[in-house]
Amino acid sequence: MKILQVNKFHYLRGGAEKYFLDISEALRQLGHEVAVFSMNHPKNLPSPWSKYFVSRISFNESKWRDKLLAPGRIIYSLEAKRKFKKLVDDFRPDIIHIHNIYHQLSPSILAVARKYRIPVVMHLHDYKLVCPNYQLFVDNQICYRCRKQRYCQAIKHRCFQGSWLKSALVALEMFWHHRVWKIYEKTVSLYLAPSAFMKETVVSFGIPEAKVEVLYNFIDQAKLEKKEVKMEDYLLYYGRLSFEKGINILLEALRLVPNTPRLKIVGVGPEEDQLKDSVKSLGLEGLVEFLGAKYGSELEEIILSAKAIIIPSVWAENMPFVLLESLALGKAVIASRTGGLPELITSGETGFLFENGNSADLAEKIMALNDYNLAQIGSAAQATVVDLTLEKHYNRLLEIYQRFIKKV
Repeated sequence: MKILQVNKFHYLRGGAEKYFLDISEALRQLGHEVAVFSMNHPKNLPSPWSKYFVSRISFNESKWRDKLLAPGRIIYSLEAKRKFKKLVDDFRPDIIHIHNIYHQLSPSILAVARKYRIPVVMHLHDYKLVCPNYQLFVDNQICYRCRKQRYCQAIKHRCFQGSWLKSALVALEMFWHHRVWKIYEKTVSLYLAPSAFMKETVVSFGIPEAKVEVLYNFIDQAKLEKKEVKMEDYLLYYGRLSFEKGINILLEALRLVPNTPRLKIVGVGPEEDQLKDSVKSLGLEGLVEFLGAKYGSELEEIILSAKAIIIPSVWAENMPFVLLESLALGKAVIASRTGGLPELITSGETGFLFENGNSADLAEKIMALNDYNLAQIGSAAQATVVDLTLEKHYNRLLEIYQRFIKKV
């Protein structure tokens, strides 16, 4: 089968890129022809398809060229459409699997797929299909204001980086793509949701239920192998250091726990300095350790040695790899009751859930850890993800591909 995988970044940046790169390589290893389409970037992994990649544009830098090009590039990229057409002409894919294409690529590429009548499957790694700011999160709370395509709400609440201008641009983008052009509605054969919560959410925004299927991400089976590592007496947060991840809730909870446990924080992000200030103001110096970014075996050892993993997110998490990886490694997880997180955790049996944003409830769950056999909780947690194998994921994905190829 000839499969064209599409994502705006071709380097390990987040969960979407991890999945995009992993599934592309897995499909190659299993004998399929796989091409990729992306954006040029200094961090990109090598690719024989890079000659087709679009030029780099950054929306976070202050180059005047990028500022002038941004509106057109976001709404309809002629360059992406032209280069994508060239790739499709040369590769002739049987199916196109798109991931995150917003802004850097734009859905102009879908016009090519539609013209050539190539089936398109879209993976929903975030909420951008229905939410202008990707996160369903604004004014420090989960937000559903843009239901029924009321994108003017994005401007009213300055939901994109607190800017009226940027919010107006993404509102215009959503209005054009979904209410005028309707390119996703016309082109995408099936949406793949990594959690039942994601499916329920996009359906509640008007995506036909018949066009959305749940497909959990797969885990690295090597992580299921029993590893003898001595559990130490510290809690662990690992992931991006940003507001929606709720790390401040975790710090506030620690302050409420007698004999405050140690906390290790792994990761980098825009809130790092603010979090370090919070540690000082809350009197947690000496108890909280910032380790920076960690990867591979070094990160795995830190996870395995932890007493428990904390996922205190205040936004509606989809199905983060942090959760899947922690469960696969047999660790007890304390997570907020939000988004897709409760789908794999039964509180008190395979982990623990606390009320979203409630530091006192989180503190209670941390204090209750001593009342449980954490090794037993970890074994039960691991059992919940043991069937999320690459083989089963691949077989299901292939069945989906073949189903829509036959319809052409």
